[in-house]
Amino acid sequence: MRMLDNIRYALWMAFAMFWEILWPLILGFTLSGVVQAVVSKREMGKLLPDDSPKTLTIACGLGAASSSCSYAAVALARSIFRKGANFTATMAFELASTNLVVELTIIMIVLLGWQFALAEFAGGPLMVALMAILFRSFLSPELINEAKAQADRGIAGKMEGHAEMDMSVSEGTILQRIFSDKGLTAISHYFVMDWVSVWKDIAGGLLIAGAMAAWVPQDFWQSFFLANRPLLAKFWGPVVGPIVAIISFVCSVGNIPLAAVLWNGGISFGGVIAFIYADLIVIPILDIYRKYYGWKMAGFILGTFYVAMATSALVIEFLFQGLGLIPQQRSAQVVEASVSFNYTTVLNIVFLIIATLLLVRFLKTGGPKMLRMMNAQPSHAS
Repeated sequence: MRMLDNIRYALWMAFAMFWEILWPLILGFTLSGVVQAVVSKREMGKLLPDDSPKTLTIACGLGAASSSCSYAAVALARSIFRKGANFTATMAFELASTNLVVELTIIMIVLLGWQFALAEFAGGPLMVALMAILFRSFLSPELINEAKAQADRGIAGKMEGHAEMDMSVSEGTILQRIFSDKGLTAISHYFVMDWVSVWKDIAGGLLIAGAMAAWVPQDFWQSFFLANRPLLAKFWGPVVGPIVAIISFVCSVGNIPLAAVLWNGGISFGGVIAFIYADLIVIPILDIYRKYYGWKMAGFILGTFYVAMATSALVIEFLFQGLGLIPQQRSAQVVEASVSFNYTTVLNIVFLIIATLLLVRFLKTGGPKMLRMMNAQPSHAS
């Protein structure tokens, strides 16, 4: 009987966290749809010809304007690499597309606090810079050529069609593009397809976070994250954070609820940031790297990404400590989350209406047919 009570409590915690982040998710995916509707993917290959600071900055901007789906980001990165983009720049785009997007920021503010969102954005460019330095120092032309040959084989990964889909509007001002019939249709399609892309990660993250919040004793987390040894914990957190992410299988925005559980459990501030950064080296993504670029490049990406993620998170840890920006209370919205008639409920109702309007437009404008093509060959999905 107690087991059933524990399961019910874990499921309730998962639902309560979902209710807490529902309106930020809808707002984030709506804004993401708007950006994708006015920013074209067609010219990305030409915009990323090298690994210069200017090109890497453009790559980060393009990534921040794209979908937060890790699988779509990885698929799109291979696509623009095959079209002639520099490999380092495509990896910078990939990192930015899952760490600098608006929906991630909103959910981090709601569940973890604005300090974490600021740290994510401050550490993102640093992580890209460290990755570029590592690539320039250790990535050989021979390995790039091997990766290019493997990429040109076109082995399917995941979310290929979604990554290649380009419905952007180029005529008129930004507002004219957004509110045109074509623009509203594009927004609705991107909105629904982004949800389809990440709902499994969101659901998985919530279920895992709910189970951990309900079942794992605080004493275990305190011991595992060395919470009683504060100085050592600051170094241990960024090291172990990505490892926890790799074996959790949760990526995209679905890892934020789990990050909140880890923060409440005692992981360091930098450890939380490193954990969130590591959504691009979880086991399913590593398998896609293997298919896209071969074993050697997959291993190289894992090693360099891990070092860049852990190092940038450690730097952010000490920088924010020096600035006095690390929260003193571990009160992320996990165990305390509940459902009542408050501002969260009101916002959820408002944004559910917006989501319904976008879904109706999606259904009326050929959305289901487009949805069936999401995992088709990219040339068809385009």
